[in-house]
Amino acid sequence: MKKKFVYVKPVSANAKDRFINDMDSFHSCVIEQEKDDMIYLSSINKCYFFWLPREGNEHWRIVK
Repeated sequence: MKKKFVYVKPVSANAKDRFINDMDSFHSCVIEQEKDDMIYLSSINKCYFFWLPREGNEHWRIVK
């Protein structure tokens, strides 16, 4: 199965910290699972996993 990717941008201070320290500042994430309006993402380095609404939230924005 071919992997799907999405690009995210940190918005909050907590997300920026995770972006730098856990995600090695890589914007790409692998879509691990999809449910209705939510997607479950893993960082490229597999050190950070999180659920994100497709429209983003106060911590993360999806970059198109």
